[in-house]
Amino acid sequence: MRTAFVTGASRGVGRGIAIALAESGYRVFATGRTIANANLPDSIACIQCDHQRDEETAAAFACVAGGLDVLVNSAWGGYEQMVENGKFTWGLPFWEQPAHRWTSMMDAGVRAAFVASSEAARLMVLQKRGLIVNISHWAAQKRIGNTIYGISKAATDKMTNDMAQELRPHGVAVVSLYPGLVRTEAVMAAAQLGWFDLANSESPEFSGRVIAALASDPNLMESSGKVLVAAAVAAEYGVSDVDGKRPTPLTLHAV
Repeated sequence: MRTAFVTGASRGVGRGIAIALAESGYRVFATGRTIANANLPDSIACIQCDHQRDEETAAAFACVAGGLDVLVNSAWGGYEQMVENGKFTWGLPFWEQPAHRWTSMMDAGVRAAFVASSEAARLMVLQKRGLIVNISHWAAQKRIGNTIYGISKAATDKMTNDMAQELRPHGVAVVSLYPGLVRTEAVMAAAQLGWFDLANSESPEFSGRVIAALASDPNLMESSGKVLVAAAVAAEYGVSDVDGKRPTPLTLHAV
């Protein structure tokens, strides 16, 4: 049985990916600070873990035995505390941003992915195979609402490219994956207020289905180091969402 490790699986995209990979036949280890409240299937091994604490990350990976096929770095704290004291601070200019937002995006996001990837790479290099997926976003290429957001996602994509070069001789692939508009708990709440048009949205499980298809491709290494748009990969592999639909891939111009 193939094994996957998904960080940030307490809710949102990470939770959906963990579920989809389990449905695809993976033995899944799912981590998160509030993973006990995630209501994940019993087949998924849930490990409480704050990925800002390296010792907790190491302890979580120590639970993996028998090899690791896929790591998905979805841990992310950048959408927490968007409203403070009744004011929406997430979109403020960079000089007015609260200090905690750098920590939640760069430490709980980029650094957490780096440390988890390091743990996974040690396992994958030994077995001469594996896939590391870094959940990223178009903000890496275009300013979308928050300067720190753009910095963190650009750093994620650069990390993907450089890690891919170092891991290529060992048969391990690394990609950045851009989901579209995902029907997470927060997005659904905002949609009820009329903030989002869900016509071309994706379920949280959709990216997991895409990752399962990508990991099974015998030509996976050709994609290593690249930025991949989830809906575009789905179209290539014939992957549908949970409702049978195939979302239209977004482009930089359309974001």
